Amino acid sequence: MIRVVIADDQRLIRAGFRALLDSEPDIAVVAEAATGTDAVAAATRLAPDVVLMDIRMPDGDGLWATEQIVGDPALAATRIVVVTTFELDEYVARAVRAGASGFLVKDTEPAELIRAVRVVAAGEGLLSPSVTGRLLAQLSGSAPVATDAARLDVLTAREREVLALVGRGLTNAEIAGRLYLSPLTAKTHVSRIMAKLTARDRVHLAIIAHETGLIGRAP
Repeated sequence: MIRVVIADDQRLIRAGFRALLDSEPDIAVVAEAATGTDAVAAATRLAPDVVLMDIRMPDGDGLWATEQIVGDPALAATRIVVVTTFELDEYVARAVRAGASGFLVKDTEPAELIRAVRVVAAGEGLLSPSVTGRLLAQLSGSAPVATDAARLDVLTAREREVLALVGRGLTNAEIAGRLYLSPLTAKTHVSRIMAKLTARDRVHLAIIAHETGLIGRAP
């Protein structure tokens, strides 16, 4: 059972999300929160699998709450999906850097929200298709942090190739096709890279690929 906390300052939004998610046999909403502080408290108390996090909330916004949850070692298994009406690039980039594993806008189809919860709970990263390209462009458009390059020393040459492609937003199947691998082999490479770099998910890997200057080096 995937345990979910819904954090949004609008009661109607929370009720709608709860009704949608509770109708699924493998998902249970365990708490609701109307403020950032309450979201952190609920996550700390319940250690859910996923938190659906609004950005604009009183008493600590969603970005602050995401940072608090991600920074708590006891909540290492909790994933954050930011769900907001605001599709501004600055919010997307800040949410991802704060540690969010997913980003969706509130007009997303119900089926996509349900899929997002399942995907993120499984350890993957997910971004709304309408913002993924702009986010990666924004990350790759700023200067890489050269001092971070040494963190890739633990990777093989093939793993660096795979990481660069993850950073460009490619799926496992697309990576497999680009590097002439089986999809299972591509998935295994991604899993090993995540373990070696202690990355939370693919979104985190994309950030690492940017910060170490790998973006643009993939074949």
